[in-house]
Amino acid sequence: MVCSIKLTEKPQLNDPVLIEGLPGIGFVANIASLHLIKELKAVRFAQIFSSSFQDFAITAEDGSARSPINELYYAKHPEGGRDFIIWYGNTQALTTVGQYELVGKVLDICVDLGCKFVISIGGFKKEEVQPIPAIYSTATDPETMQQALDLGTKVMVGNVFGIAGLTVGLARIRDLKGFSLLVDTLGMDPDVNAAEHAIILLQKYLKFNVDLSGIDQSGEEIKKMLESFGIIRSITEEKKKEEQQLRWFI
Repeated sequence: MVCSIKLTEKPQLNDPVLIEGLPGIGFVANIASLHLIKELKAVRFAQIFSSSFQDFAITAEDGSARSPINELYYAKHPEGGRDFIIWYGNTQALTTVGQYELVGKVLDICVDLGCKFVISIGGFKKEEVQPIPAIYSTATDPETMQQALDLGTKVMVGNVFGIAGLTVGLARIRDLKGFSLLVDTLGMDPDVNAAEHAIILLQKYLKFNVDLSGIDQSGEEIKKMLESFGIIRSITEEKKKEEQQLRWFI
């Protein structure tokens, strides 16, 4: 298995916090991380390629190719608090081994930059969602779990699959601390509302503020990116297949 990381800079950061923002249920983390990158004027310092990413490239009208990729960005805290490392990308790894390798490589880099705390973001699929969605958490230790509960989250009972769960789980093994923010979402389309509420809790915990008025635009950018990789189309097609199968039982 190959996971290659290209570092263009080694930033000097103040006790940085890793914020995970890869595609997942409702693409909540993806929208939130992209919006933070734009509003905090974050700087990309690492590109990550893996043999566990999709095995194709997307071509543009001019013939240029765009591959599945993960990126790391850094941003200084606007009020002088803990700085940010934002993990953004257009894919997760597609195998179990690839997921472990990817998270391990990212944590290696972040620890080297002085990171001791991680926050993963994700969606929690529900059949019905309120305008102010519930947010669930799991954490590396009881003290950190209480910090998440103090933000107004609920205890997540069950399994947290993918990067959102694995990031917190492997952080615990490395004696890092952190928690997840899993936001209620219908899960089929990019959920801007869920992403906005994830950012609201991040702001509350990390004591910063960004303009949320343009988050709809961030959602549209994520939607276009997902369409270019055929991800949204695939989800829609799977939903139609499920509906067709259910008709046999009506």
